[in-house]
Amino acid sequence: MDKYLKVAIEEAKKGLKEDGIPIGSVLVIDNKIVGRGHNRRVQNGSSILHAEMDCLENAGRLSATDYQKATLYSTLSPCDMCSGAVLLYGIPKVVIGENRTFCGPEEYVKSRGVEVSVLDNPECYQLMEKFIENNPTLWDEDIGV
Repeated sequence: MDKYLKVAIEEAKKGLKEDGIPIGSVLVIDNKIVGRGHNRRVQNGSSILHAEMDCLENAGRLSATDYQKATLYSTLSPCDMCSGAVLLYGIPKVVIGENRTFCGPEEYVKSRGVEVSVLDNPECYQLMEKFIENNPTLWDEDIGV
């Protein structure tokens, strides 16, 4: 398994232990994790703290040059909001654990020049599948349904 996806999965599991939504993310620059996070919408009563947003927030202020060398890992396909952050900061590569339980605007992100890689990781899929089955209302709230 990809070592950075493994860290993102650890973040997702932290979120689940906090009674949140099990999605994790890490930002990697020059083979070093510079930010990590997990979905904290429930824990913080937030409307925007998806895993990717939490990860970018935890990475702190970075230069445009840093973002241009970055890879964003997420256990789940990034939504419109998180994909927008990828485009805004010029992050050139996104690695996705799985996109079967939810698929964000991957084709649009690709059309804007971002390399998108979907690993279809079974652990990522099982985490989300079980969570969605047990928490359908909370899941619908998270994705704006």
